Amino acid sequence: MPTIKLVSFLGEEIEDFELSEAVFGAPIHIPAMHQVVVAQLANRRQGTHSAKTRGEVSGGGKKPWRQKHTGRARHGSSRSPIWVGGGVVHGPKPRDYHQKVNKKVRRLALRSALSLKVQEQRLNVVQSFDLDKPSTKAMVGFFNSLNAIKPLVLTHETDSNLLQSARNIPGARVINIDSINVYDILHSGNLVLTPEAVRKIEEVYAL
Repeated sequence: MPTIKLVSFLGEEIEDFELSEAVFGAPIHIPAMHQVVVAQLANRRQGTHSAKTRGEVSGGGKKPWRQKHTGRARHGSSRSPIWVGGGVVHGPKPRDYHQKVNKKVRRLALRSALSLKVQEQRLNVVQSFDLDKPSTKAMVGFFNSLNAIKPLVLTHETDSNLLQSARNIPGARVINIDSINVYDILHSGNLVLTPEAVRKIEEVYAL
């Protein structure tokens, strides 16, 4: 069973904190994480790109010049793809980039991502965020005490003081565990959770 140090908001170690083996000590499944991340990024695409074909651009209704005896190449339309201002051949058209990923694969990928953070010693559990009011300085001091880079804070409840304290720190993000996803976990440097957030994740994603 993985064990890490529970720290205070001042960065001081308090006690050992045990994590679930099924969620934070699972085997690392790279193909599952890759599939989920690719699907997640693909699903963010709007797919509204569109280029006009020769039948959609304006003009070109009249033959530019007669077929023969001009000394120039024959052309039937000034909107041909080889003309400036002409249509685009095989250009992008609106499409749906959505990729479906099975629920079991998504859960496997999330457990792998969390376990990878534990193996890399980039997962921290803080007892609580003692913020009576928003304070960027206090949050910077806390992240520095953990040597955290691009920290991602996962909380079990909405805390306006925490959100306002972290929003101006470059690379730092705060999200609710209801929005937890593989891409954000892997894209972050350090993962910071509260004990309540850890237990809720274990309750949902345990085998």
